[in-house]
Amino acid sequence: MPEWGYSIQGLDPDRTVKASLREVDLSPKFSREVCKAIVGLKLNEAKQLMEDVINGKRMIPYRRYRKKRAHKRATKGPGGYPVKIARKMLKLLESLEANAEFKGLSPENIKIIHAAAHKGRTLKKYIERAFGRSSPYFKTLVHIEVIGEAI
Repeated sequence: MPEWGYSIQGLDPDRTVKASLREVDLSPKFSREVCKAIVGLKLNEAKQLMEDVINGKRMIPYRRYRKKRAHKRATKGPGGYPVKIARKMLKLLESLEANAEFKGLSPENIKIIHAAAHKGRTLKKYIERAFGRSSPYFKTLVHIEVIGEAI
């Protein structure tokens, strides 16, 4: 089995909590945008944002991967509702809350200081084509990690 680490080091273990999802089938690009949107929020605010994205009430602004995306008034630029990512991120934030309670920290005082999405393994498949050819049909998995700190 592989041994997973975190991309941020040197944190105080008494004041910080960590949670991660490894090798989930999500879009790496839109996962990055969701992680960017929750950094700096309190834990309950981030959970409310994910619930609003799932229900179609609030949008996630797309800052980097935004070609051919429609501009929206709610985000003052390109944005969208990445529902599949928001569902997984909501589970991850609930896991972070449970880790905080286990450590004896108050979940109301947890602020997200780091959230990152990294590309994982690539599952390689091929689609058969005419005349003995084939086309690649690859799927990239994602690692998402979230770190919160007691304020």
